[in-house]
Amino acid sequence: MRRCPKCNLEFADEWLTFCTQDGTSLVDVEASAIDPPPTLVSPGMPPSVSPTEQPTLDMPGRYSPPPVQYIPPSPIQSAWSPPSPTAYPSQPQQGLAAASMVLGLVTITVGWCCSFGVLTGPIALILGIVALVQIKNEPAKYGGKGLAIAGVTMGALYFIILALIILLYGIGFLLSGIH
Repeated sequence: MRRCPKCNLEFADEWLTFCTQDGTSLVDVEASAIDPPPTLVSPGMPPSVSPTEQPTLDMPGRYSPPPVQYIPPSPIQSAWSPPSPTAYPSQPQQGLAAASMVLGLVTITVGWCCSFGVLTGPIALILGIVALVQIKNEPAKYGGKGLAIAGVTMGALYFIILALIILLYGIGFLLSGIH
């Protein structure tokens, strides 16, 4: 039989070495000492004494230190610091290349109406060339090479087709005046 000296719980298991309630080491108890030690209770005040007449430990002339002012403890610097934020890989910028491709599409499709492509075609060419130069110089920062090539191709194709149309009309005009 074992007993906890702190809480006086008794345990019949011999393999148990610590109290399951408070973790105190158990001590072996002899069969005659199974009864727990008696608990001492201080006697209460007799009913004839009023609370104002109860004895106190404050005696005249006794030294009592001045009350201590509470000073909050300084914050403890912890050794742990939060991890740095995760660096996410950034996507390459494709703004100029995408704008070049969109303007190239507009030039090829809508640009034939009222010669609108004369305005959008050069812009598509310039943006595409600038995007290709940026991609060549800083490939980690800029992307969209295919978009830029598509924009340059469509802008140039518009001017090639326009030049062929003008050339054919010119040749037709010259040949019609010869008869």
